[in-house]
Amino acid sequence: MDKVAKEGQTFAMRLFIPLILVLGMGSCSIPETPIPPVQESHELVVLTRNSPTTYYEDAHGNYAGLEYDLVNLFAQELGVNARFVVSTEFNRIIPTLARKQAHLVAAGLTITPERGKIVRFGPAYQTVQQQIVYNNLTLKPRDIGDLIGKRIEIIAGSSYVERLKQARKKSPKLEWHEVKAMETEELLEKVANGEADYSVADSHLVSMAQNFFPDLGVAFNLGKPEQLAWAFPKDGDPYLYDKAQKFFDRIHKDGTLRRLLDRYYGHIERLNRIDVVTFLEKMNSTLPSYRKLFQQAQEITDIDWRLIAALGYQESHWDPLATSPTGVRGLMMLTSDTADHLGVNDRLDPKENIPAGASYLLTLKEALPQRIPEPDKTWIALAAYNTGMGHLEDARILAQQNKLNPDSWADLKKALPLLSKTAYYTSLKHGYARGGEAVIFVENIRNYYNIMMKFEPAYKSPYPALTTSKGGLRLAASPAHPNKDAKLKAR
Repeated sequence: MDKVAKEGQTFAMRLFIPLILVLGMGSCSIPETPIPPVQESHELVVLTRNSPTTYYEDAHGNYAGLEYDLVNLFAQELGVNARFVVSTEFNRIIPTLARKQAHLVAAGLTITPERGKIVRFGPAYQTVQQQIVYNNLTLKPRDIGDLIGKRIEIIAGSSYVERLKQARKKSPKLEWHEVKAMETEELLEKVANGEADYSVADSHLVSMAQNFFPDLGVAFNLGKPEQLAWAFPKDGDPYLYDKAQKFFDRIHKDGTLRRLLDRYYGHIERLNRIDVVTFLEKMNSTLPSYRKLFQQAQEITDIDWRLIAALGYQESHWDPLATSPTGVRGLMMLTSDTADHLGVNDRLDPKENIPAGASYLLTLKEALPQRIPEPDKTWIALAAYNTGMGHLEDARILAQQNKLNPDSWADLKKALPLLSKTAYYTSLKHGYARGGEAVIFVENIRNYYNIMMKFEPAYKSPYPALTTSKGGLRLAASPAHPNKDAKLKAR
């Protein structure tokens, strides 16, 4: 396992694409003078950071991030446009806000007493825990005393500095190096790469990074849990602050905040170190044999080839000869009935199995109500791939009965495990199902897909003319794509 771990770590280091992307047209420079109130300018100027937890350009060229989504919802509620201003140095964020060169900061800021003297925090929207991280191929530090004399790198101006200053009161010899032009994610990479001994990061950032760097470990928690919130100028516009209070109160109550948190973080702790190491190793050794087939499947379905590959890995670990006790077979693990519907002659032939599995997933997506937004529709279709459309519809009914949103994956994954409970499944049309397994199935795929998006480039189909009005691709002579109205057997 040590050899595999080293191979996986080497592969990750060689292929790692930094999480911090350079944004162009989507962000603007910091205003040189104080800006007018929102009511006058009809524009919400928001100071943020370019990071995977705040604001970034995703693999498809769209802007995303928890803060990006929250700000746009807030701006929509205000009836104004949002303009994002990206600060390249963390320690410039609060001074810039204090000079009223932005209306608010949405940058994953931790509420601290020191910051509270300079800015006014809005309602908390997330709880995190600061953690000391290390390379788990080295000796694990037990406490602050073990950090003395080691190279500790942290972000300048971050709340981590405040915590370490508190720790130094008990350990006066504690020293660290503050880095300005970097983000926490880059420092975590340095620790994983052996270029720094330790760093400090919030728990959700660590969990995300561990899916790319399996040798990144948590030594111990630093202090008590803290909360993240937007920041406003201390003597800023009371109208905007009041609106933000009401906005967060609403999204807390109606479940919008919970669903957004689930979208970005609900799956990140599913994989363990061995899972990640094995996946990275197989991306290096096995994936090259099937990459073209996954990309051809994208041409047929217009589904990102990396998602199809992640699905195939979850099903069979990319083993074309895989066979389950229940008779599903091949790299995409198709039942005999589903294979017949898809025109597959040999389920063990990846050339047939992979495009058929992708087409089956597309059929499931098209069978879902059009009103379901992405990425929820994709996650829900993946659950149907695992448990069958009949059981999925039972779970959607249960979600409605329990006052949950059947069109939201964050809600539906609460209802799916109920399919195995007698009090629920005896009254359902399709009866018992291991719905909890479908949740694990989807959450693992989400993680594998995230890893592939970091390490594998997107594929541009050479057949753009084949795109249909529904966004799917059709190859005229393809026997693998079924009629979407065909009766499909539950897997």
